Amino acid sequence: MGKPGKLIKKFPKTFWVANSMEMFERIAWYGLFTVLALYLTNSTDEGALGFSQSQKGQMMGIVTAILYLLPIVTGAIADRVGYKKMLVIAYAVYSSGYLMMGIFTNYYSVFAAFLWVALGAALFKPIISATITKTTDKETSSIGFGIFYMIVNVGGFIGPFLASKLRHTGDGNNWKLVFYMSTAAILINLIIVLFFYKEPHREKSDKKPAEVIKNSLNNILTALKDTKLLIFLIIMVGFWTMFNQLFYTLPNFIEQWIDTSVLYNALNNISPWLASTFGTKHGNIAPEMIINLDAGMIVLVQVLISSIVMKLKPVNAIITGIIVNAVGIGLAFATNNAFFVVFGIVIFAIGEMASSPKFTEYVGRIAPKGKEALYMGTSFLPVAAGNFLTGFLSGNVYQSISDKMSLLKKEVAARGLQLPEMSKEFSKNQYFEEAAKQMGMRKTELTQYLWDTYHPEQIWYIFSAIGVVTVLGLLIYDRYVLKSRKN
Repeated sequence: MGKPGKLIKKFPKTFWVANSMEMFERIAWYGLFTVLALYLTNSTDEGALGFSQSQKGQMMGIVTAILYLLPIVTGAIADRVGYKKMLVIAYAVYSSGYLMMGIFTNYYSVFAAFLWVALGAALFKPIISATITKTTDKETSSIGFGIFYMIVNVGGFIGPFLASKLRHTGDGNNWKLVFYMSTAAILINLIIVLFFYKEPHREKSDKKPAEVIKNSLNNILTALKDTKLLIFLIIMVGFWTMFNQLFYTLPNFIEQWIDTSVLYNALNNISPWLASTFGTKHGNIAPEMIINLDAGMIVLVQVLISSIVMKLKPVNAIITGIIVNAVGIGLAFATNNAFFVVFGIVIFAIGEMASSPKFTEYVGRIAPKGKEALYMGTSFLPVAAGNFLTGFLSGNVYQSISDKMSLLKKEVAARGLQLPEMSKEFSKNQYFEEAAKQMGMRKTELTQYLWDTYHPEQIWYIFSAIGVVTVLGLLIYDRYVLKSRKN
């Protein structure tokens, strides 16, 4: 048995239990999150909620940003209360949140339920990471966190696949099954933590939770007084803002503008089994299945990409990765050709594999000796800020530039046509069908007409430009801010 095999045997049972819970949690989270933009905005006669793109962006951006900020508080409380107790609470909150999201249909009720889900996720996140840390040592930490990162992506791949198959069962409008799946995955975790999870050793503190939280906030503020760290984190907000478009915006773009039946037909020519596995009974490929290429690529070739970039300085790996990301996201949005979308996602995934793992490493590299953990605690800040900004771009900006229903309303107004406003009684699909009828076009012809007239693909300029500006910022930062500091 080689060295990796010997190291794997050194991991205690709790390490594998924690990884198992991480996988089921990622199945639940990504199973919902990859289809959430579609569920929030698709037509009500398809079982979706019919919200506007702006409402979608606001909800997803604000809630996910809060999710990444809350661990400051929840991690401190977990150290005080105990990991096992906190996980039980987390799963109770988490599972009930998913269930409520599948029941509620009013915008503010869904928003509140999603916030409840975010609270459950924030209670969970710091505990699992801390458990992995406490069940590894200097010898096993590298391979241990490698396994953990792989498990995250395995769950991130399985979740959307299951969600897509479930929502397309029966008449193809079974959205509630997605929420039931996410709820069930978290309840499995509840069983795991009750019967198999053993609390790892931790330093017990007599400090009150409020005092621990105050200390955590002071530590972050202390780290942010380092101008070099602060500038780097601000620059990296751009990376996360561009990165998140894959989940916030691209599903809507594919749904509204891309004919994915050509992908289905291509798969069917190769293997009818592949077409039936990844396609729908309508002879197309669902947006979430296409987006899921990203996670699939990471599972398959992360080790290869990491081995290629490992000799690069972290900042150079990040810069290279973001350049590739910018090309990939641009290709995905630049045309209404399904093959270009697939190609763009594959390229995007390669960039993600090069840059994302190096981000945390780089924060540790620029930290003064002895303050690595203090600096690492700030790495979630650009993720939170990036999610917030993504919500605005995916909401207000997308609605203005690229949303098919908004562009159709402009055309209807320009032609002076008389159509009822979209509502629960008059769905988005009904509005589109009536508009096509009054314009004397088939639905496919109207979609192409709107594409040729209003050029919704131009939004790619914004997304790719964010990547380019981020790269320029990093180049200036590395050359002039860090100066001679070695990385």
